[in-house]
Amino acid sequence: MQIEQTLTARKSRVEDLLSELLRSQASSPILQNAMTYAVMNGGKRLRPVLAYASAQAVGADFSLADIAACTVEIIHTYSLIHDDLPAMDDDSLRRGVATCHIKFDEATAILAGDALQSYAFELLASSDQLNVSNEIRLQMLVALAKAIGATGMVAGQSLDLQTSSKNINDESLATLHSLKTGALITASVQLGAMSAGFTDRTRLDQLSVYARAIGHAFQVQDDILDVESDTKTLGKQQGKDQQLGKVTYPVLLGLDGARQKAQSLYEEAISALNDFGEDAQALREIALYIVQRKH
Repeated sequence: MQIEQTLTARKSRVEDLLSELLRSQASSPILQNAMTYAVMNGGKRLRPVLAYASAQAVGADFSLADIAACTVEIIHTYSLIHDDLPAMDDDSLRRGVATCHIKFDEATAILAGDALQSYAFELLASSDQLNVSNEIRLQMLVALAKAIGATGMVAGQSLDLQTSSKNINDESLATLHSLKTGALITASVQLGAMSAGFTDRTRLDQLSVYARAIGHAFQVQDDILDVESDTKTLGKQQGKDQQLGKVTYPVLLGLDGARQKAQSLYEEAISALNDFGEDAQALREIALYIVQRKH
């Protein structure tokens, strides 16, 4: 698919940018090493790719979203470091290598996550590579803060820790994942468009509908892969959700039901882009990639 080439090119671009941005970001050498290790150890870079595609969707050059792309990937990495901690999901493998707290130690991992979160906001607030008005920059900062805090990603992680088969259904599982996974994906799409100075509220809302649907579909497909794939392919421990007793879409709906759910969400995402022309083709292809991916 054409999207595979786009993903590879955008991934390479954002990794070059991240490598440059992360140089000499910490006064403590071990903290510097941990931050760089966690950010630069691979991954799909889906959120940056979405930021780039969103800028294109509103008729802008994708490169205008460079800072937004780096920001959302740095935030995503911070969230993974903390999610992998023993007090959270207690994972030892991430992207095929040792998790940050295994490679270094728990305290260093916590601090590396904290430092990355702080740096993401510093970058979005002050980078002169982001060529937008102060008003739009402030709107971007607010959108990111809401997406990752107590009404977004962190709330989703909290709900995930409390969830069991006794107190969850399709609706509550959707709410959990819309916060834990979907909120940052939605922010990635929003920030990409806003990086181009785009403020059309109707179109931004349509992009948000698209993003929420693919964020949800991403998690459904993740749940399916946790059953069907293997540790080597996933780059993380296969079957971990089952070991932790988590309720997933295959558990709730069965594998066929989960696949139907993913397809329905894909169609919802595509419909949200009806008012966008060919400039949004990358977003459409990413939606298909999400529901067809194998890792």
